[in-house]
Amino acid sequence: MDEGEQRRKLGESDVDIEDALLDEAVTTVIKGGERLNRKWPELIVTGLFGGVDVGLGILAMMLVKQATGSDILAGMAFGVGLLALKLAHSELFTEEFLLPLNAVIAGQGTWMQMVRLWAVTLVTNLLGGLAFMAVVVIGLPDYHQTLIDSAIAYLDQPSLAVMIALAVLAGATITLSTRMQQGSSDDVVTAITCMISGLLVIGFGMLHGALNAIIIFGAMLAGADISIGDFLQWFAIVIPCNMLGGLLIISLPRVARTLRVLRGIRSGAIPLEKAEEQGS
Repeated sequence: MDEGEQRRKLGESDVDIEDALLDEAVTTVIKGGERLNRKWPELIVTGLFGGVDVGLGILAMMLVKQATGSDILAGMAFGVGLLALKLAHSELFTEEFLLPLNAVIAGQGTWMQMVRLWAVTLVTNLLGGLAFMAVVVIGLPDYHQTLIDSAIAYLDQPSLAVMIALAVLAGATITLSTRMQQGSSDDVVTAITCMISGLLVIGFGMLHGALNAIIIFGAMLAGADISIGDFLQWFAIVIPCNMLGGLLIISLPRVARTLRVLRGIRSGAIPLEKAEEQGS
């Protein structure tokens, strides 16, 4: 029995790859293509609501942190926002790195569409979060100091190396969390994954450009001594490192293991419809 026959024994498809990997490749290509080809209104609204959903998680985080003083419990509470993103089909920057990347490699979208998706998602996340935090700051004055303390902790890092490492970890954690959720249709598993992700990101004080920026915006509206220049300098370092973590650590290795299928779909050697049928 040759190597190809041995691999085909691992699944029923006539593509020389395990069924699980074929299914992963096809699913990510289809979903990634859908995101890349969204019309402008859908793309903008999805990103705006992503910021609002994250704001809901920040609201839960503030409540628990002020009541308990525990970053760990506050992080688990923040998972509510990540769960809202999933259930409401919103989108958070760094959340969907793998899907559009696979779609572009498979010929279901262009590099410019991918840049548009990421850029619009980031900007609209920030705008939606800013609007939500403006309401929070007006309605909950007793929580201003908690918000300010959290923002200052994100901005005040002991060194550039620590800052870069925490941003890379945040990008990798959120991207991996999303990929884990896509691998299960069980709502309980999804909820647990969101709670654990919030626990890690908030509990360890990781730096995520979109998530932390919304907290920083709220702190600035609450009167924190944070300048636009301070924020932009922080933001310019964190965002590229988030992308590095999400792409280099999580997405690209997964692209590599299904690259043969992606190239086959692009060239037409593996028809997407047939691959979808075999993968399922």
